Amino acid sequence: MWQSSPPGSIYDYIRVASFSIGPDGLVEQWSRRAAGLFGMESGEVVGRDPVEAFMPSELRPRAHRRIGEILDGKEWTGLVPFRLPGENGVRGLAEIYVMPSETGTGERAALCIVVDVRALRRIETDLAASQAIFGQSPFGFVLFGTDFTVVSANERFATVFGGGVDDHRGRTVDDYLGRSEADRLLATLKRVLATGDAVTDLQLVGTVPGSADRRHWSVNLYRVHSGSGRPVGIAGLATDVTQRHIAAREAASARRNLALLNEASARIGNSLDLEATARELLDVAVPGFCDLASVDLYETLLTGDEASPGSWGSRHQESGSGSAELRRVAHASAVPDVLPGILTGKVPGLPPGSVPGPGYTADPAPGTGPGYAAKAPGPPPPGAYGTPGAYRPQGAEGTGPPPLGAVHRYPFRSPCAGALRTARVMDVPVDGTGFVHSTLAVPMVAHDSVVGLVQFSRTKGSEPFGERDRALATELAARAAVCIDNARLYRRERERALILQRSLLPPGDPEAAGLDIACRYLPGNTATEVGGDWFDVIELPGHRTALVVGDVMGRGLRAAVAMGELRTAVRTLALLDLEPAEVLSALDEVARGLGAPGGGDRSGGRWPARTARTSHEADLSEVYLATCVYAVYDPVTRRCTFANAGHLPPVVVEPGEPALLLDVPPGMPLGVGGEPFEEVEVELKEGTLLALYTDGLVESRHHPLDEGLEALRDSLAGPARPLEDVCDHVLSTLDTRHGEDDIALLTARIQGLPAEAVGDWLLPRELRSVARARELARDRLLAWDLGGLVDTTELLVSELVTNALRYGEGEIRLRLLRDRTLVCEVWDAGLVQPRRRRARDTDEGGRGLQLVGLLSAAWGSRRTPRGKTVWFELALPDGAASPELSVDQLLSMY
Repeated sequence: MWQSSPPGSIYDYIRVASFSIGPDGLVEQWSRRAAGLFGMESGEVVGRDPVEAFMPSELRPRAHRRIGEILDGKEWTGLVPFRLPGENGVRGLAEIYVMPSETGTGERAALCIVVDVRALRRIETDLAASQAIFGQSPFGFVLFGTDFTVVSANERFATVFGGGVDDHRGRTVDDYLGRSEADRLLATLKRVLATGDAVTDLQLVGTVPGSADRRHWSVNLYRVHSGSGRPVGIAGLATDVTQRHIAAREAASARRNLALLNEASARIGNSLDLEATARELLDVAVPGFCDLASVDLYETLLTGDEASPGSWGSRHQESGSGSAELRRVAHASAVPDVLPGILTGKVPGLPPGSVPGPGYTADPAPGTGPGYAAKAPGPPPPGAYGTPGAYRPQGAEGTGPPPLGAVHRYPFRSPCAGALRTARVMDVPVDGTGFVHSTLAVPMVAHDSVVGLVQFSRTKGSEPFGERDRALATELAARAAVCIDNARLYRRERERALILQRSLLPPGDPEAAGLDIACRYLPGNTATEVGGDWFDVIELPGHRTALVVGDVMGRGLRAAVAMGELRTAVRTLALLDLEPAEVLSALDEVARGLGAPGGGDRSGGRWPARTARTSHEADLSEVYLATCVYAVYDPVTRRCTFANAGHLPPVVVEPGEPALLLDVPPGMPLGVGGEPFEEVEVELKEGTLLALYTDGLVESRHHPLDEGLEALRDSLAGPARPLEDVCDHVLSTLDTRHGEDDIALLTARIQGLPAEAVGDWLLPRELRSVARARELARDRLLAWDLGGLVDTTELLVSELVTNALRYGEGEIRLRLLRDRTLVCEVWDAGLVQPRRRRARDTDEGGRGLQLVGLLSAAWGSRRTPRGKTVWFELALPDGAASPELSVDQLLSMY
């Protein structure tokens, strides 16, 4: 069957032409291609001598001889220069194949085949260049035919996929790629062939012969055409980008890790709570880093044990009994219903009563209680969740992950115990048959101490943990561990501060004779609940009460320590029963001594010349500057004596009257020294409200002090209501800006002792006054229905009145007070204070005060403006018989 050469064939490229020479040596036939090659039409050449027609003149002699040889029957091939008409002497070069021929009459002629050497050289150059690019390229080249089989491949392509270049001809995409990738590539080839649109950076994944490693290729595809534009196939350029993918994946992993660490820095440690910090860690890790996670903390850390958790736990592990006790404080899962199912034995897709991993059932082991997945008989399953066989709840024979809040131990040889013991990350081995296929046990290390363990797990479908993941897990656990350790230290310090603060403040409901009292204390630092403000209610002899409110300059723990020292000093001075101004003067000396280096005096010129004050000492002296108001209330007279050391004035609200600021001379703050303190005595009506407070209640940077004082007066005024309600109303009404400064508020409502609860008599200075005193005391006790105290009271009153007659001066005053206890006071004008001493065996007296000390609940003496007062106190009978003195007590007086 005849078939014409398609347009754009090789003959078109090499410009093959032909003509014939007759027996006479003249051109007999001239092809159209010859006309195109030589630029001369057939009419110009046919019948002419070819040498004369297009040969240069200098070459004609040789050409005529060659023509003669050809017509003699000799074949010839050679390069022949020729002249191109109209091209200004430009010459061409043709390669001529001359084949002798015969005419029909037997005469000799010639057939000449002519090739344009210039076109041939261009084709040779193009082929060489194409071969160089195609064959020597470091990239894989492949040419698919229109039937999508390989037409040609270069050496690089053959090197990657094995065999020689010729071995790949006729292969299809299925011979190189897996089914899904091959289908994708074939679809792309069809689209490129159909549309002519090139495809760049087509990503393909596969393997090469002899290796199971996944390779990544970037393929560029474009349609190839013939010279006439007819599609002849699809060319593909494949580049191995596996390393680029690995680098991109590592870069993405690094970015993810950095983002995760950044998120961890922002989200972990926002609260100073141990359990909350553990939950914050899991909120970051799940699902961004793993699918399942849990946190165990040492039980000693949670209970506040002072020992280092890691060291304490290590000693237990070294004994072979397993890890120290840990508590499961947090767990999280990114797989819905999986974590609860693991704990209850009900996991989606598994038989009821089972957990991921063979060998587990939902039957609780002895001692585990509900919610445990107990281990079935036999060795622990390697593919179970968490550490295989590692969970052993205390007192349980079975194993299974402990529920939230459970206290448990890890067996000594388990990976989790090893991680706790060595402070290194441990891989939990799995066999690939369980739900979890990769688990890391990561110790939580802070300041070289292990505080707990976090387990990160990935389920099937996620990549197993690699070295980068181990490093990230360690970093996440370390950050959480530092926050947990900080929370532990904060909690310990806070508990200590609270113990200190609460030990320095009076009880929540202080009691006093003739007073109804309510108080509030709000530290400026709500996180530690410690501050420098204080208040106190001190019982004094004679049912009197000292009310104290003070404010140490400064805040926090140092101010609280200074406050505690001053409060202790106030209590000590108050028990000496000094006048308020004397108490503040002595307290000023105490404060100055506390603020000086080594506790010495700070008065002018007393600093040692050789010692320079350090900044720490200067700061310490500032801490012990304080303000204080001290008041003593006598419920018998309803008179209150005030002394002030630089503090804000008390507020007095009489029934039906507006609130007033009591005019008490302010004085200088404690610790300044150099100025005496003044006293003001005020008689208060029944039902009067008295309020002592610190500046945190009325002073703020947002409003001046005068406005705060006016607001306080307004909040205290109004109809009478319970003191607790008054305190709440004041704190809720005033703009205290709590958090700027400490606040102390002490309120008292005056009640006074009723007249029938007081017995007061003046006795002449004569011996019969002793009997008279006994008689008056007996009658009053019987009137008060306190017959059980008559004998003791008569005896002790007799001793005190006798001493007043023997050692005192002036008139004698006897006073009995009945409130929560019975108080007896004997007054005289003498200044000599009684002193308890031990009498010799031969002494007939000197045992009176010893007897008073043995029979009374308390006794003492105090100075008065006109002498002294000796007193004793007896507890009111509660129905039980009064204890009698033992023999040893009686003998102690001798």
